[in-house]
Amino acid sequence: MDMQDWNAKELTPAQLSDRSGVAVSALLFYEREGLISSRRTSGNQRRYKRDVLRRVAFIRVSQRVGIPLAEIRDALAILPDGHTPTRNDWARLSDHWHSDLNRRIEQLTRLRDDLTNCIGCGCLSLPNCALANPHDELGEEGPGARDLDVELE
Repeated sequence: MDMQDWNAKELTPAQLSDRSGVAVSALLFYEREGLISSRRTSGNQRRYKRDVLRRVAFIRVSQRVGIPLAEIRDALAILPDGHTPTRNDWARLSDHWHSDLNRRIEQLTRLRDDLTNCIGCGCLSLPNCALANPHDELGEEGPGARDLDVELE
């Protein structure tokens, strides 16, 4: 970004990409998904307000901790349009996701521990595994990886 552009009120897609570290194609995807917005110039070029930088950072951090884009979109939708998410906004939204993240951490921990044990025996066949799932008892509980599902109370 040129020295004269460091305080520009609006950014081109390339400038936003340079500043955020997010590819232009990802920015366009975020826009199509309703996570960020731009305006069009008289020459039909996109321009992003500077507050979009913080929204992109918010999206990236949320994705890194495993929050689905649909939930990120819902979270950003409660902010007024053009509002830069503040530390308080992030605290409120992350608190909302706290129990879900704890559930995911517990599931991943169990997956890591159980997968190691399962692969250690070499059978890789849970329906027939005499140690982990004798007589396919887990199959009676329903579809999916029943042993790895975790419900927090």
